[in-house]
Amino acid sequence: MVDRRTGTAGRTARRVAAAGAGGLLVALALPAGAAVAGGGHGCEHGDNDSFDELLECMTADGVLEHLEAFQKIADNSTDPVYPGTRAAGTDGYADSVEYVAGLLREAGYEVTLDPVQITFNFPAELRQLTPTAAEYETGVFTGSGSGRIEAGQVVPVDVNLEGDRASTSGCEAEDFADLDLSGPADIALIQRGTCSFGLKAQNADQAGAEAVIVFNQGNSPDREALFIGDAQTLDLEGTMPATYDIPVVGASFAEGVALAQPGSTAFVEVLPAETRTDHNVIAELPGENRDNVVMAGAHLDSVIEGPGINDNGSGSAALLETALLMAEGEHENTLRFGWWAAEEQGLVGSADYVAGLSQAERDRIALYMNYDMVGSPNYVFMVYDADQSTFPAPEGVPIPEGSTAIEDVYESYYTLVGEPYDDTEFSGRSDYEAFILAGIPSSGLFTGAEGIKTEPQAAIWGGTAGEQYDPCYHLACDTIENLDRHALDVNSDLIAFAMLTFAYSTEPVNGVEGRDPRGGPVELPAPAGPEGTFVEAGGGAASGAVA
Repeated sequence: MVDRRTGTAGRTARRVAAAGAGGLLVALALPAGAAVAGGGHGCEHGDNDSFDELLECMTADGVLEHLEAFQKIADNSTDPVYPGTRAAGTDGYADSVEYVAGLLREAGYEVTLDPVQITFNFPAELRQLTPTAAEYETGVFTGSGSGRIEAGQVVPVDVNLEGDRASTSGCEAEDFADLDLSGPADIALIQRGTCSFGLKAQNADQAGAEAVIVFNQGNSPDREALFIGDAQTLDLEGTMPATYDIPVVGASFAEGVALAQPGSTAFVEVLPAETRTDHNVIAELPGENRDNVVMAGAHLDSVIEGPGINDNGSGSAALLETALLMAEGEHENTLRFGWWAAEEQGLVGSADYVAGLSQAERDRIALYMNYDMVGSPNYVFMVYDADQSTFPAPEGVPIPEGSTAIEDVYESYYTLVGEPYDDTEFSGRSDYEAFILAGIPSSGLFTGAEGIKTEPQAAIWGGTAGEQYDPCYHLACDTIENLDRHALDVNSDLIAFAMLTFAYSTEPVNGVEGRDPRGGPVELPAPAGPEGTFVEAGGGAASGAVA
């Protein structure tokens, strides 16, 4: 992870930017989470273009129907390589695309299946041969080369297995200076920590290694298990490509300790990857203003380990239900929704989409909202920290003007319904990265991944201190049972609320005037301010690209 710095515990409350002559105005009479029979589907043919109507119709039951469909898609997938998942390049992902696109077409959206070239990695093998024999669960890092090492000498690289286990393993060429990697089958054993995986792999390749095993750092409970990340870049911001062509596979901390024993040898095999075509799903509903597009997105793929119901079925399902409920409305601004391919491979689908837009098309997008994991079972309500009140953005990560106005809407809504919230680092480590690099105002919601919940957080949001926000993050157990219904309910309402807010006016974000919502406006409260429970940067965020 990027070095984390303590920020302010709160912020001065302020009014959100004006949507008309006063503050940001909305019509909201019903409490968040108000439910009606039928899981929202009794509302599917209504206009739902007032906040009262939309929030009455947006229910956890309606969102759960989509999550159950994603679970069934994974369960029924007989993909020859990765059955039981919805990972990029698999039958499960293709069926997820068909499900989402089919419902949107039926609802009347203009649906585009945007083709994306993705890298499909086959299962890797990792076996320790000496001094003990064992077969280890592993996976291929994004960007890995291919190869087969029959009986490689395992060479630990500046590892730290005791004490605080602080690690800069493999981050500098000097780490390899006194190591003998001159043989025909040397495997560099590198510990997670500090720098990007791509830098570690490139340094190992240049030093003469024929393969790399990156094992988890082991310095905290969330850094013990097998971890597979993105090894495509030299920098944590993902701006400089790494150059190497050797296999890079993962291991848990315990397996790293075993592999670090003197005299250790191992078998590593990574098969050549394939290029396959997946699709982003893009759905558009024209508004009165065709040139002011309000966009929201969520990644649709899972990891290869399981069905990915929280990561990121939760964001995908909440966004889908929002789109279906808003399909009959007449809005001032054009609405666009995106479900992204291959986020788990390094934000591939969203990056490809934005790269394919002309500058004129980018200029039409007033804002982008990102929803990646919004129902974590041990949740904290978090908002991307666009105003940097808690976390300075990492070096090289831009925060486009107008992003703070989106953050304010989220925070004012949490304040309105009495839900405490905190900041999460505006890191660009999800599908909003391509949008902010293109200068498009962005924000989003997050309920936590592999970070550990603290005692103060458990006191505020409940749950279990000392456990991950999502104990099944990137594991097979990320199933329909791996959710907190309250978190999903509150955030689903907020996703719908924010979309309808900006469907009427984006003036606080980009200065484009809109119109008052149907039902009569009321003023949102100023944000109450984040709880300030994070003393380290990141805010529970996870990214395969960071060390």
